[in-house]
Amino acid sequence: MTTHLLDFEEFAATETPRLLRVAYGLTGNPHDAWDLVQESLVRVGVRWRRLRHQNPGGYAQTVLVRLNVDRHRRLRREMPVETTYDGIDRPVEMAETFDPQLVRALGTLSPKQRAAVVLRTVEDLDHAAIADRLGCSAATARTHLMRGLARLREELTQEKVDGHGR
Repeated sequence: MTTHLLDFEEFAATETPRLLRVAYGLTGNPHDAWDLVQESLVRVGVRWRRLRHQNPGGYAQTVLVRLNVDRHRRLRREMPVETTYDGIDRPVEMAETFDPQLVRALGTLSPKQRAAVVLRTVEDLDHAAIADRLGCSAATARTHLMRGLARLREELTQEKVDGHGR
C-alpha cells in the first residue's frame, strides 16, 4: 500500500467516532449518521493528496454538515409530511447516544439551526468555525445558534409542561 493510502486509513479510523457523534446529533438516526460519515470520508479520500497536509478533519466535518442540509432538503421534497421513519432492525453501534427527548427537540429545528447547535455543544466550536462549516458568516452562524437554542428551550420546556418530560 502507498503511504497516502495508509495515512488516509489512519485518518478515517481516528476521525470516524467524532464524525459519527456529530452526524448522529444532526440526524437523530444512527443509520443516517453512518451514511453521512461514509459519504464525507469518501469525499475526503478522493481529495486526500491535496487535503492531508491541510485540515482534513475540518473539511470532513464541513462536508458532513452540508450533506446533511442537502439530505434534509431532499427528504422534505420526497416524503409526505405524514410519513415517519420507522427505523431498521439492525442497529448501528454508537459510542454515545443522546437523550430521546433531546433528539425529538433537535428534530424541530431547521437543518442549519440544528447543525449550529450540534457543532457548538458536541464539538465545542466557536462561531467562526461553525460559520465555516455552514458556509455562512459568523453573524449568521450566531443567529442560527441563538434561534436554535431558544427553540430547544421552548420545546423541552413544553414537553416537561405537557407531562412528557422526566
